[in-house]
Amino acid sequence: MAQILGGLTTSHVPMIGRTIAANKQQEVSFKPFFDAFEPAHRWLEDNKPDIAIVIYNDHGLNFFLDNMPTFAIGAAHEYRNADEGWGEPEPRSFAGNADFSWHLIKSLVADEFDVSSCQEMKFDHAGITALDLIWPGHGPVPVATIPVVVNAVQPPLPTPLRCYKLGQAIGRAIRSYPEDLKVLVIGSGGLSHELGQMGKINQSFDALCMDKIVNDPEALTRYTNAEIVELAGSQGLELMTWVVMRGAVSGPVEVRASNYHAPISHTGGAMMLMTPREEAAVQAASLA
Repeated sequence: MAQILGGLTTSHVPMIGRTIAANKQQEVSFKPFFDAFEPAHRWLEDNKPDIAIVIYNDHGLNFFLDNMPTFAIGAAHEYRNADEGWGEPEPRSFAGNADFSWHLIKSLVADEFDVSSCQEMKFDHAGITALDLIWPGHGPVPVATIPVVVNAVQPPLPTPLRCYKLGQAIGRAIRSYPEDLKVLVIGSGGLSHELGQMGKINQSFDALCMDKIVNDPEALTRYTNAEIVELAGSQGLELMTWVVMRGAVSGPVEVRASNYHAPISHTGGAMMLMTPREEAAVQAASLA
């Protein structure tokens, strides 16, 4: 059966991607953010996941205000980048695993989540930046990628509780997959920021989110979307991607790497790598 190795969260503000493309990670003021991924790189080298489920919000590359699914999952053999309004990028491709995607989609529908299935999907910077941070070098990513898009743009928006339950359903789907695959679950987004105000960074709320996502994730599900916007800005709703991840990586976890740096551009930037505690992982496997 497939197993969940752990969960990783990261901010994906375009400044991060541009810094990686220019190979200036050691020259910018937010160098500590990049340095914090070094323990994650060592952990990945030791554990070698087969699949990365990347949970993020689409920035108009696939969906716009007139066509915005609540949840969408890629079911392609391959995903490619595309122009997001900054000019045509260097072409890149990311391998998928369509069999695993369809298992995930069917499991979620059976679990009463009516997700949109996308046999063609462009991969935007929110997903690509996360993968470039985790597997640096701008070469082929050594895992199959499963994109999971969460609407964080157009009301009506899913609530934190709904996103947490989606993550729990994703966790059940992973653990029911019959092949012995190792899965990393990635939440890409946040933390506090608002484009209209070129900031609205709330460091105290960001710190609370980083604590609760580890020690009491259900506390985050008790916030309304309006409360999150008030505390963390309209783009702070990208926190939902972290909540989905934590629903999938259930039970007690150990933090392997963590960093918070503000500002990164106009964002409270953060990353965390967490893995299930051994006893929790054994219990989850027994319940699958």
